[in-house]
Amino acid sequence: MAGTFIDIAAREGGPIRAYVTRPAQGSGPGLLLLHDAAGLDDFAQSTADRFAEEGYVVLAPDLAGRELRGGVSMENLAAIIEALRALPEHAGKVGAVGFGAGGRLAVQAAANADIDCAVAYYPDDLAACLDDLRTIRCPMVFHFTGTQASDAFAGKPQIQRYIYSGCASGFAVPAASADSPYDKPAALMAYSRTLGLLREVLGPVYDLDRLWEQHCYFEFATRDVDAVMPTMVAEPYVNHVPTMTGGVGYDELKRFYRYHFVHSNPADTKLIPVSRTIGADRIVDEFVFCATHDREIDWLLPGLAPTGRYFEVPMLAVVRFRGDKLYNEHIYWDQASVLVQIGVLDPTGLPVAGRETARKMIDETLPSNTLMRNWASSEGKPV
Repeated sequence: MAGTFIDIAAREGGPIRAYVTRPAQGSGPGLLLLHDAAGLDDFAQSTADRFAEEGYVVLAPDLAGRELRGGVSMENLAAIIEALRALPEHAGKVGAVGFGAGGRLAVQAAANADIDCAVAYYPDDLAACLDDLRTIRCPMVFHFTGTQASDAFAGKPQIQRYIYSGCASGFAVPAASADSPYDKPAALMAYSRTLGLLREVLGPVYDLDRLWEQHCYFEFATRDVDAVMPTMVAEPYVNHVPTMTGGVGYDELKRFYRYHFVHSNPADTKLIPVSRTIGADRIVDEFVFCATHDREIDWLLPGLAPTGRYFEVPMLAVVRFRGDKLYNEHIYWDQASVLVQIGVLDPTGLPVAGRETARKMIDETLPSNTLMRNWASSEGKPV
C-alpha cells in the first residue's frame, strides 16, 4: 500500500513535508504518526502503511532536524493536525502514535492539542512526559522499557501504561544490525495494545467473528482456495505449530492451501466449537478437530500413510487480522494424542492420552490426573 507526499503549510518556518497513506476502504479515522530521531525512514513509512491497512488515514510529518531538535513548536503541531483533519479521506476522530522523540511529541499533543487519543512508545524526556500527565484528558497508552517505570499514573484511569522488562528504547523497530534493541515479541504485544486503544476510541470496528467464519467456510465447507485467499492480506502467513506446515507470503500459502490443505482434509472432517475470544486485532478459537485418517493429511500427519482410524483432538487457533483481512494464523494441538489415536504411538508408560483429551474438553466432569501416578499419594491430605 503505497502512500504519497504532501507539503503542509507551517505556522512557523517553511512547509513541512509529510507522508500520507490511505486505507483500501477509501476513508477512515485520522492517525498522526510521529517518527523517532531516525527521521521519516523506512520503518516510519512502513508503519504508516500498516496502520492504513488497519483502516486509518495516516499522516507522518517529516520533522527530522527541525521539530526534534531544540524544542517542539505546538503551533506547527496544531497545523499538522489541522492538515490531517482536512484530508478528503479523513472521517471521524484523530489519534497520534509516536516513537522515541515522536513519543514525546505524542504526549505533548495529548496534553495540549485537539486529538482524541495518543500512544507513546518509549518517549524521550520522561520527566517532561510525566509532568504533562496533569493536563492529559484523552485516553492514552504508554509503552515503557524496563528503565522507564514510574508510579506517577495513579488516579489517571484514562491512561494505560505497559512496561517491557529487558527491552530498550527502539524495541519496536525491526533489527537492522546484530546489536539492535529490536524485540519482536514485545513489539507484537505493544502493537496489539496500541490497536486496542485506537479501535476503542477511533474505530473502525470490524466483525472479526464473521470474517473468521467466512474464511473457515471456504476452507472446510466449499473447499475453494480461490475464495479463501481474498479473505487474507496480500502477504499472509500460516503456521501449524506442531508440524511447522503452512506458508509465508501469498504464493507459498496459496500453494499450500491448494495442494496440501484444503483438499487434504478427510471427507468427514468436522469442527466442534468450544470457545471463542475476540480482541481488537485477533481471535483465539478453541475447538475439537474430528476426522478419519482416510488419506495422507499433509499438514497434520505428514508422511504417514492412511490408517483408517477416527480421531478427535483439541485445537487452538490464534488468528490475527489487519483491518478486515486475516493476517496470520498460529494453530496448536497435541500431536501425541493424534498419534496415539491412529495407532502409531504406543502410550504405555508415557504421559500422553488419546481421544480422552477431546472428550474432557467438552465434559469437564470426566476424571482429571489419570496420568499422574503420584495422584493417589495426596489423597486424604489436608488442602
